[in-house]
This record gives sequence, structure tokens and C-alpha cells, in this order.
Amino acid sequence: MDGSILYALGLTLFAGLATGVGSLIAFFTSRTNTKFLSFALGFSAGVMIYVSLVEIFVKAKHALVAELGMKQGYLFTIVGFFGGMLLIALIDKLIPKQGNPHEVKMVEDLHRGPSNDDYAKLMKMGIFTALAIGIHNFPEGIATFVSALNDPNLGLAIAIAVAIHNIPEGIAVSVPIFYATGNRKKAFKLSFLSGLAEPVGAFVAYLVLMPFLNDVMFGMIFAGVAGIMVFISLDELLPAARKYDEAHSSIYGVVLGMIVMAISLVLLA
Repeated sequence: MDGSILYALGLTLFAGLATGVGSLIAFFTSRTNTKFLSFALGFSAGVMIYVSLVEIFVKAKHALVAELGMKQGYLFTIVGFFGGMLLIALIDKLIPKQGNPHEVKMVEDLHRGPSNDDYAKLMKMGIFTALAIGIHNFPEGIATFVSALNDPNLGLAIAIAVAIHNIPEGIAVSVPIFYATGNRKKAFKLSFLSGLAEPVGAFVAYLVLMPFLNDVMFGMIFAGVAGIMVFISLDELLPAARKYDEAHSSIYGVVLGMIVMAISLVLLA
């Protein structure tokens, strides 16, 4: 592997391990800082929306138009964008709400422990949730890897946004697993391992997609990445940020995330 591939794989590992950070936060705090959670979710959404619509979608369009012509290239960009949305929507649809890691949970939930009545049910839910976040993180890993391979600076920005997004996901995974097992170490271990689905997704992309990567493939993947990130932001991050909002923290986070992303793209250009 050359340096660019190792760099791209390293970014996906960084983003995936942020899930474990969320688990640690759940275990070492007694209450959720809802103001910070709302701000962080808004910040992540702002970064994702800005970089998706201003940078990734435009790069996808330019690549496809250059290869296929204006009309067909733009059409393929649109198909890739909404195809990415459809993919992540189907994944969310197939995973029940109770086991969906995009359903944000509070740290306080962790300390209530499992009840005797539903212990067996929660045991199944805990394992299922670990698998669920793995499924969610797999395409995110491919997105981060391919983006970093095409543009290292853009890949870094996406990895940071995904990492921020994965921290509250780690809490969401730890809660039902701890419910199910009553074991903090096991909850952290399974949450940590589920986050490794991102670098696994990147490695699969390296093995499967590398022989076929060309400008058209890059363009379609980029368009799909933009769709996935916008969908996650609108469907999960922003509603969760508003749910725990205090004094407009979420919208301040969104705006600051966009500003930080805009400045970083200028400085790294």
C-alpha cells in the first residue's frame, strides 16, 4: 500500500474509534450535558451539510460532466446523490427504532440498569444494536476512504465530521448493551468493535473498488456520499439536536460547523 491509501485507512480508523469515546463518556459521567450534546450534534450536521452540498456534490458533478458531458453527467450526479439517500434510508428502515444507533439516548439511561421483566429481550437488543451500528458505519467507512483517496484534505474534514457524529452514537450503543448485560466492560467492548466497521468498510472498498476506480466511479461515489451525509444530518442529527436544545444551541452549532468547514476548505485548498 502507498502512503495515500494508508492515510485514507487511518482516517476511517480515527472516525470509527470515536464510537468508543462515546461509550467512555457514558461510563464516566452521571448526567448528559444536553447543551453540549445539542451543540455538538448541530456542529456535526453543519459540517456534513456544508461539505456535502458545497464541496462533495460539486466535485462529483465536475468529474461526471468531464467524462459524460453536461446533461448526462449532471443526471448521473443527481442519481448518485439520491441513490445515497435511498441506501441509508433503507438501512434505517430495516433496523427497528429500539436498536437503531441513530436514535440518541441519554447517559442517565445507562445508570437505571436492566429490569427483571425484560432482561432476555434486552439481551437480544444489545447484540442487535452492536450489529446495527456496524451496518451503519460500513458505508460511512467507504465514504471516508474514497473521499480521502481522492482529496486528502476533504477526507480529513469528512473524518472529523463522522467522528463527531459517532460520539453520541457510542452512547446510544452502550445504553442498550449495558441494559442487556449489566456489564460496562462488555458494553464498551461491543461498542468499540462495532465502530471498527468503518475501517473494515474502507478495507473492503480498497479490495473491491480499487481495480474499478476511475473518474466516473469516483463521481458516482462522491455523489452518493453527499446524499448519505445530507440524509443523516436532516433525518437524525438535526432532530436530535433540537430535542435537547437549550437557548438555540443547535442552530449555533450548525452555523459554526458551516463556518469552520468553509474556512478549513479555503485554508487547505
